[in-house]
Amino acid sequence: MQIKTYQEATNWLFQQFPSYQEIGASAYKPDLGNVRLLCALFENPQNNLRFIHIAGTNGKGSTSSMLASILLESGEKVGLFTSPHIIDFRERIRVNGYKITEEAVIQFCNQIINAKLSFEPSFFEITFVLALLHFQKSNCTICVIETGLGGRLDATNIITPILSVITNISLEHTQFLGSTIAEIAGEKAGIIKHTVPVVIGETTAVSKHVFQKKVESTHSPIFWAEDLSFDKQFEVPLLGEYQQRNFTTVQCSLDILNKIGFDIAQKTIFQGLHNLSKNTGFFGRMHVISKEPLAILDVSHNLEGIQQTLETINNLNKGKLHIIYGTSSDKNYSEIISVFPVDAAISLCSFKNARSLSYQDLEKISKDMTPRPQLFNNVKVALTSIQSIANKDDTILVFGSFFLISDYF
Repeated sequence: MQIKTYQEATNWLFQQFPSYQEIGASAYKPDLGNVRLLCALFENPQNNLRFIHIAGTNGKGSTSSMLASILLESGEKVGLFTSPHIIDFRERIRVNGYKITEEAVIQFCNQIINAKLSFEPSFFEITFVLALLHFQKSNCTICVIETGLGGRLDATNIITPILSVITNISLEHTQFLGSTIAEIAGEKAGIIKHTVPVVIGETTAVSKHVFQKKVESTHSPIFWAEDLSFDKQFEVPLLGEYQQRNFTTVQCSLDILNKIGFDIAQKTIFQGLHNLSKNTGFFGRMHVISKEPLAILDVSHNLEGIQQTLETINNLNKGKLHIIYGTSSDKNYSEIISVFPVDAAISLCSFKNARSLSYQDLEKISKDMTPRPQLFNNVKVALTSIQSIANKDDTILVFGSFFLISDYF
């Protein structure tokens, strides 16, 4: 078999190695054995690169992108690995903001086919090794790596970074990571390496204790971003108090990077924030698509992230709030819906991805809601419908899943 086009390559990747993004839990492989074998097949590219490794429940994508953009502006050649993608698979792998080429993806897929592997790696493992090879060939001077799920057994955890970052901890993916904050913090703490400094963004008493115990065994310098005071001259050009909190974690990380040999000036930080989208492809977070009425797309999808988004919207909204919510079937959607403002007009929407809560399920949920929400099976139709009835001072919020936002684009 020989792959000739990019469409063939992505079709093969998703069919051959189904992703967590596509099918959920059955794609998750909590083991580092396969990714080590894959890296060995390509002469261990991870050994020739410098890394910043970022884990956490919420904000790791934003934190990764801010750091990557600022480092780019400071003169580094920056590899950025994030997930999931919203529109195009290549969003996951960027160098100085540019997506990996279609030709590179085709070539790598053919290499994997020709290797006739005797084991079955996951989609995420395959994608991460492709990223490592691309960063090595591009001569990246620093690579910013976002974990997939967890940390300790995440495929990205074969790297030894120069800095580890953990943004925050809340209950998520409990079927994989544990049912308590302590258990989840323990999994995230797995990215902390021997003597490598670590920045912790936000803590609870429980998670702080877990991290403190971990660094006692790894002898890693630990820095608590929430305890530090930074110059407020930089306003993050993104909507949301939670992005300001992410930026505090970024500032703490930059301080440490400067102490270990980087040269990141204040002017560079401003440029990195100003050029965030151009430098990293960052979008889908508090993404304004129209002004009157104000319509915003956001990929927040778990309870804590959604509460933060609603808090931000509450400060912006001048009229009635219209919510268009879509979610994967494995999310705690009942609890999430319960935190929606009581005076908001709610619409429920399914999306194309197989993990979507189905239209039939939405019908069942809606029967217990007062007032009854509108139901849609297409986010564009939902948005057009709500825009037609909203006043110009109203706010329309579309959120709940990367997949819902992907369907819009």
